Amino acid sequence: MKYTIYLLAAILEIALLTNTVRAGQPRPNILWITCEDISPNLGCYGDEFAITPNLDRLAEQGVRYTNAFGICGVCAVNRSCLATGVYSCALGSHGMRSRITLPEKIKCASEYLRKAGYYCTNNSKTDYNFAVPKDAWDVCSGKGHWRGRKAGQPFFAIFNFTCSHESQIRCSEARYEQHMKGLPTQWRHDPAKVPLPPFHPDVPKVRKDWARYHDIITSMDHKAGEILKQLEEDGLADDTIVFFYSDHGAGMPRCKKWIYDCGTHVPLIVRFPEKYKDLAPGKPGTATDRLVSFVDFAPTVLSLVGLAIPEYMQGHAFLGKKAGKPREYVHLMRSRMAERYELVRGTRDKRYLYLRNYMPHLTRDQHISYTYQMPTMQVWHRMAEEGKLKGPQRDWFSPTKPLEELYDCRQDPWNLNNLAGQQKMKPVLQRMREEHLRFEREIRDLAFTPEYDMALRSKGGAEYDMRLDPKKHPFERIHAAAELTGRGERELPKLIGLLGDDAPAVRWWACVALTAMKQKAKPAEAALKKAIKDKSVVVRIAAADALVASGSDADVMPVLTEALKHESEWPRLRALNVLDNMGRSARPAAPQIKQALKLKSRFGYDHRLCKQLLDKLVE
Repeated sequence: MKYTIYLLAAILEIALLTNTVRAGQPRPNILWITCEDISPNLGCYGDEFAITPNLDRLAEQGVRYTNAFGICGVCAVNRSCLATGVYSCALGSHGMRSRITLPEKIKCASEYLRKAGYYCTNNSKTDYNFAVPKDAWDVCSGKGHWRGRKAGQPFFAIFNFTCSHESQIRCSEARYEQHMKGLPTQWRHDPAKVPLPPFHPDVPKVRKDWARYHDIITSMDHKAGEILKQLEEDGLADDTIVFFYSDHGAGMPRCKKWIYDCGTHVPLIVRFPEKYKDLAPGKPGTATDRLVSFVDFAPTVLSLVGLAIPEYMQGHAFLGKKAGKPREYVHLMRSRMAERYELVRGTRDKRYLYLRNYMPHLTRDQHISYTYQMPTMQVWHRMAEEGKLKGPQRDWFSPTKPLEELYDCRQDPWNLNNLAGQQKMKPVLQRMREEHLRFEREIRDLAFTPEYDMALRSKGGAEYDMRLDPKKHPFERIHAAAELTGRGERELPKLIGLLGDDAPAVRWWACVALTAMKQKAKPAEAALKKAIKDKSVVVRIAAADALVASGSDADVMPVLTEALKHESEWPRLRALNVLDNMGRSARPAAPQIKQALKLKSRFGYDHRLCKQLLDKLVE
C-alpha cells in the first residue's frame, strides 16, 4: 500500500511540475549560448570596430538588454550565482576560486528542470566554486547537446565558448591561427585602428592585445552561429528561447576581476520564437534598459517554463509569467582574487556606480600572477615604474584607494572621474550608500569573515546556513568593525577595544583597520603585541600585518613563519601576503617559504605566491 501512495505522490508531483506554460501549449526549449570575458563589444551594441554578424542577426530577431550585469568581474563567482540564483557572498563562494558546501535545499536551476522532464546538458564548463550536484545535468561534458534527448523531450542546453577567454588574447600564434581558421582575412582587426580605453597606454603591445580581444570575439561569434545553424537544421528554432551572454566583462587588466562597468557589464540577447512572443519584453530588433543581474537568471528560466521559483532564490525573474517588477539596483562584489586579498562592494543603478573599498590601504595593482601574464599588464607596469604615465594610466598604480567611489556611467563610461567628493553629488552618494548598506544587512555577506574562520564555523554544514546563525556569524558586529577601516585616528580607542571582542572576525577587522592607519596606529602597539598571540591564526597574522605597517619593532616573523606551516592554505596565503608587503625584510622567512611549497594545496594560490616571493628575495 505504501508503495502505491509513493507512486501516486510521484505522479502528482510530476503532473504539477509539467504544467504547460499556457493551456494547450508545450513548454519551450531553452538554449544558453555563453562566452567568456567580453564586454558588449558587438556590432548590435554600437561597437563599430566589432565584426559579429551572427550575434547581430540574433539581436535583430530578439531583444537586446543594455543594462545586464554580472555580480563580479570573474567567472567562478558569477557561475556560482548563475547556477543557483543565490549571491555568492551568501553561499560563501565569493573567493576566486574556492570550494563550498551547498545546503541540501539549494539546487541548481537545471535540477528543477530535469525533475520537470527537461533534458539538461552543459557543454561543458562548470567552475561553480562547489561540487557539481549529481542531478544537475544529464550530460556535462564536451559531448553535451540537445541531440541526445528522447524524441519530443524539451531541453535546456548550455554551450560555453572559451575561445574568447583572457588567456586566448595572449595565446601562441599557432593557437591564434586556429581561432581564426576559416574566417576571412579582412575580418582580422588592425592594431593600428583599435580603439583603446584611456587607462591603458597607447603602445604597440597594448594595441595588439586589444586587437586580439576583438579577433577572438569574431571567432566566438562564428561558433555561436554554428550552434544557431544546428538549431535551425534540427527544426527547433521555432520551439526554443535563445539566450546569449558573457560570463563577465572584457578579459583585460582593470576590466576582468574588477567591478567597474568594463568588468561587470555584459551583452545579453534573448530571442523568442513566434509562438512564445507574448513572453518577450519587446518586439524583435528592440532593446530594453531594464536592469538585470546574474542572480536573476535561474529564477527567470524557471519562470519561462512555468515552474515555481524557490523562496530561497535571491534573484527575481525578469521574463515569464512570474516576472517581478524591474530592479532599481544591481549589487556587485569583489573579494579574494586568486592569491590576493581584497574586499570591494558595489551598487549600480541605471546611471550611477557606487563602490565601497573596505581595504582602501591596498593598491589596485596587487600582483596577481595570472593577470601579469598579459603583455598589456607587463608593459603598463613597466611604464609606471619608469615614470612614463600620467592621468588615469598612472592613477591605477596609486598605493591606496579612496574609501568611496561614485561614477556617472552615462557621462563617464570607463568610470574614471570619482564624484564622491563633490558637494552637488551628496544626495546621490547618500542614496547609493544607503542601498549598499541595506543590501549588506539583508544578505549577511560572508566575505566579511576570513575564509579560514568561515570554514571553521561552518564545519560539518554549509556556509550558507552558518551565515544565518547570529552566534556563529554576528554579522552586524563584524560589519560595524569593517566600517571603521579608513575612518582615521578618531577610531583608535574603539579599534583597540575591539581587539578584545569575542568574535574572531571582529578582532580581525580591528587589525585590518589599524593596518590601514599605518604609522598612525602606533598608539595601538601594545594591544597589537598581545594580538599576535591571539588564539585565532588569522587574527595573529592580521595583527602582525598591522605592526609591520605601523613601523613597530615587534618581532612578527615567528607568527608568520609558523602560519606557513598551517594545514590550511588560507592562513598560509594570508601570511605570504604580509611577507610580500614587507619587501626585503622578509628574507629571513625564505627557508620556511620553500618548505611551504611542499605542503598540499587545493588551489595552489599559496604556491604561486611562494614562488613570487622567492624570486624577489633571492634577487
